[in-house]
Amino acid sequence: MDFFNYDNKTTPGKGKILIAEPFLADPNFERSIILLCEHNEEGSFGFVLNKPIEIKMDDILDDLPIANIPLHLGGPVQQNTFHFLHKNESVTGAKKTGNGIYWGGEFDEIKELMQVGLYKENDYKYFLGYSGWGENQLEEEINSGSWIVADKVDPVLIFHTSTEDLWKIALKSLGGRFSVYSNYPVDPSLN
Repeated sequence: MDFFNYDNKTTPGKGKILIAEPFLADPNFERSIILLCEHNEEGSFGFVLNKPIEIKMDDILDDLPIANIPLHLGGPVQQNTFHFLHKNESVTGAKKTGNGIYWGGEFDEIKELMQVGLYKENDYKYFLGYSGWGENQLEEEINSGSWIVADKVDPVLIFHTSTEDLWKIALKSLGGRFSVYSNYPVDPSLN
């Protein structure tokens, strides 16, 4: 399945995906997939899509109508902050990141959907913290070979793909040399 478009000239931008190269040594981003929610001359930020954590939403939020909703580590920055991505364009204050994917908005409206039984779990993904880069920092990391940039992401990749397999599936969908990369072991010495 093709989840997004790729060519080697793709540049970072709002709504695009960063895929960690197989040998990215930073433990915060090893084998990560990141959705960029903003990219401008001041910097970039987004959320790691494939780093689930053991803490559930009802562990950090009171009066949540549904229990055991998974949380993800959005990145190493401000891990005491709560964020969410979703497909619900009617949430007040939500910011469109592209292709039917929104960031943030009034969380109380989502709690109301939970209370009345209109909440669709696969339309939402929740995070503690985020990933951020200062001015030109992300471009430098891309130029050094740390990230592959892909665009026009399919919401299925974000909301309906197992986080465990997300990095591998994303690389395979790019084809060519990336399909080979998807099979690289985490520790090549164990091969």
